[in-house]
Amino acid sequence: MSASVTDIVGKYLLDRLGVEPQRASVTFLGVEPIDVLRFVTGDAGPEELVYVTSGCARHPMTDPTDLHADPLRGPRAELVVRLRPDSPLPGLHKRMATLAAAPAVEGLILTADALVDLGEPLWDGSSCTAVLLADDDLGEVALPEPMDPVRFLRAIPITANEAAWVRLKGADALREAWREAGIDVTAPDRASASPA
Repeated sequence: MSASVTDIVGKYLLDRLGVEPQRASVTFLGVEPIDVLRFVTGDAGPEELVYVTSGCARHPMTDPTDLHADPLRGPRAELVVRLRPDSPLPGLHKRMATLAAAPAVEGLILTADALVDLGEPLWDGSSCTAVLLADDDLGEVALPEPMDPVRFLRAIPITANEAAWVRLKGADALREAWREAGIDVTAPDRASASPA
């Protein structure tokens, strides 16, 4: 069953993005491997790097204290990071795999507007140490009944100051600050929004 979920997700991504991805596999002790797929897109405009996890959605996300969790029903998600290819992003696939393994390892349930703090740079040399989750344009993938669909959640890299802002004022306040400052969140070396 779990292999078919990743196969369905992989086929959906290939159909939607139209290019073969590069694949990196990351293994954690006691958890099935998490793959990170790297797509280079941009036929209709500027080139974009799209990183997508594959493996987070193998199992539904459940409360780890629930001893009778349904093995089929429950929310499922994969993470998406969208960045411009302005500079190398060493280590990003490992950090994404860590985020994607959090539901299995820590019982974290990934949802839109959630703040997930890694406490370390999202890629080597990055000022971003956390991500803010939002629904991604990839939408969701239907799975055979009775399984819930797989949602694609965009993981937007944010700085420690921005993470503090989200905790204080909420996700919408940070998005509004980005809009007002004209910040492009797909730029790997972008400036941090300054709290007002």
